[in-house]
Amino acid sequence: MSMNAFTEFEEHLRRGEDGVLIVTGAGVSRASGMPLFRGEDPDAVWNTTLLEKATLRYFLKEPVDSWRGHMKRALSIREVHPNPAHDALVCLEAYLHAQGRECFMITQNVDELHHRAGQQHCVPVHGSLARVRCITEGCDFGAPKGSIPLSDPEVRSAFLAFQEQPVEERLPRCPACSAILRPHILWFDERYDGHLDYGFAEAMRAAKRAKTVLYIGTSFSVGITHRVLVTGLRKGAKFFSLDPSGRVPRDAIRPIVAYAEEALPALIKRLRD
Repeated sequence: MSMNAFTEFEEHLRRGEDGVLIVTGAGVSRASGMPLFRGEDPDAVWNTTLLEKATLRYFLKEPVDSWRGHMKRALSIREVHPNPAHDALVCLEAYLHAQGRECFMITQNVDELHHRAGQQHCVPVHGSLARVRCITEGCDFGAPKGSIPLSDPEVRSAFLAFQEQPVEERLPRCPACSAILRPHILWFDERYDGHLDYGFAEAMRAAKRAKTVLYIGTSFSVGITHRVLVTGLRKGAKFFSLDPSGRVPRDAIRPIVAYAEEALPALIKRLRD
């Protein structure tokens, strides 16, 4: 663990009067068994899946194949649970709130583990594996504000039928307009402001307020990490990154070289001592 940066962040939490903006990536869910997305991990999603398939364009062209791949990810979240990193972040939020300070989280993850752990202020800018929506914009169950939980009995039944026989005739369809249902996630050829659930406007407001930003388990390869960085640099924010790789895109970001599930519980213990 990079103790200098770790200690610096701890002291900043103890002595600071400002809140903290936390930006989490796949690394925070690593200990829960969720695959990473990039990097050297052999199970990284984007090392084994063509990026072209993670697009709306591909879904419209090959909805059956797109859903077959996505269902594996959607079903995987039933088998995973929040790990000590998620639990520690809930404790950090409570620690800051007890002092009247803000703790706002932006997560790139679609596994909903922060929500299940009890995080109160968390914006899922890439959507959720636990929900679907109508492909038709303006539908009650489509963008810009509609969606349906996968646990809805009618939707669940439709997906079970599709799993048994994944053909075009069995593609799950919207209960309101009969158009095809799509995953409720942000694809590579879509915009952050494509759905209100992504909370992009709220995330950017938090980035403008933040005096301290902690990145956790991210490869800095997606747009939201860059936008938060650029916004924070303009405001003179302090940046830290907790990740075992130690890689950061700017010298302005202080690296804490450690695994989130180890460093964050240690941080909470030290704050409580």
